Amino acid sequence: MPRKKKSTPKPLVGDALIAKVKQLEQATCEEKAKACGYYKVTHNGTERVNVMAFLNAILEAEGMDLDAKSESNKKPRGHSPSYRISVQSDGKLLVGSAYTKKMELQPGDEFEISLGRKHIHLSKVD
Repeated sequence: MPRKKKSTPKPLVGDALIAKVKQLEQATCEEKAKACGYYKVTHNGTERVNVMAFLNAILEAEGMDLDAKSESNKKPRGHSPSYRISVQSDGKLLVGSAYTKKMELQPGDEFEISLGRKHIHLSKVD
């Protein structure tokens, strides 16, 4: 006769998960995970608690998605600005695209240059 498979409950998500976790505030993380359905029964009948899936579900229920593929989570291309530049051999100062993108500058924008004791200020002309 085939062995009857013990079914595992469907894991809680969203507000139901958060409410259950708050109910179980005195329990360990593993106990909370199991009570919220984040476990499985192996072929030999032992229970395996999936704490990582449980923690990820809590983060997602709280509105944080660590695996999000949105534009804001993409790694920026190129170097991050160091806020230092050098005078080129022809005497010019080159302001890189990282700075112009950060300031949302467009081609044709004009600046007024003012010299300080140890610095140069660029003020955008409206």
